[in-house]
Amino acid sequence: MATAEFGKTVRRWRDRVSPEASGLPTGGKRRAAGLRREELAMLAGISVDYVTRLEQGRASHPSAQVVEALARALRLSVEERTHLFRLAGLAPPGPETIPTYITPSVQRLLDRLTGTPVAVYDASWTLLVANQPYAALMGDPSGWRGIQRNGVWRNFLGPAGRVLLTPEARRALEATLVADLRVAADHYPADQRLRRLVAELRAGSDRFAALWDAGAVGRHEAARKTIDHPHVGTLTLDCDVLTVEGSDLRVMVYTAEPGTREADRLALLTVLGTQALVG
Repeated sequence: MATAEFGKTVRRWRDRVSPEASGLPTGGKRRAAGLRREELAMLAGISVDYVTRLEQGRASHPSAQVVEALARALRLSVEERTHLFRLAGLAPPGPETIPTYITPSVQRLLDRLTGTPVAVYDASWTLLVANQPYAALMGDPSGWRGIQRNGVWRNFLGPAGRVLLTPEARRALEATLVADLRVAADHYPADQRLRRLVAELRAGSDRFAALWDAGAVGRHEAARKTIDHPHVGTLTLDCDVLTVEGSDLRVMVYTAEPGTREADRLALLTVLGTQALVG
């Protein structure tokens, strides 16, 4: 059970994080330099009401996923993250569970790539954080909750996305994703969230079950992707996946060759953000 100090600590640390540091707009009058509750809620992927209840001590059983999301949004150090878990009455995740902590160095990388679509996934391909250019390119993920944030689940059981794939390319992508997920399962056999993910995918998709039972292992890495964007049309981009040593974080980066139509459209998307074109 979370102590009363948990909510007070979240509030204190919220006050010290500037919206600029989190990539948020700073327009309008602000009573404090730190994040508003609704901003912390958006960054952590939880409701404003839940943040309020946590800070006021009216929610006493935050899950490990919620504490981890708050630690990311508040940009906590390793020691501060451990302290927040202890205040929540939880043991910090150990080596047997998939790491979801975004290191300060990775966070600095995200801060600098403000004009490049970037998303960070954990080893099970669950989305941890995405910047605004990524949201503009691929669709805003801020409303995704729980298993909806997992890329493997979205490919097999979720709604259609913006990436255009031939039947052959889709089959190849599915095989690669399953082989990559099996590597994660081998590395983290005690991770209960990963076990539930695999069980739901096996139950919901015959294609996934067949690929899983085939036992292939591998890595999902670089590719070229064609995205059908509702406002700027199609654009084909390089998609590179970088793995962070020691944490198994996957940093997905979309880029275009300078001087091309794709580069122009990507630049336009960065300016537009997630707003729709009008007129």
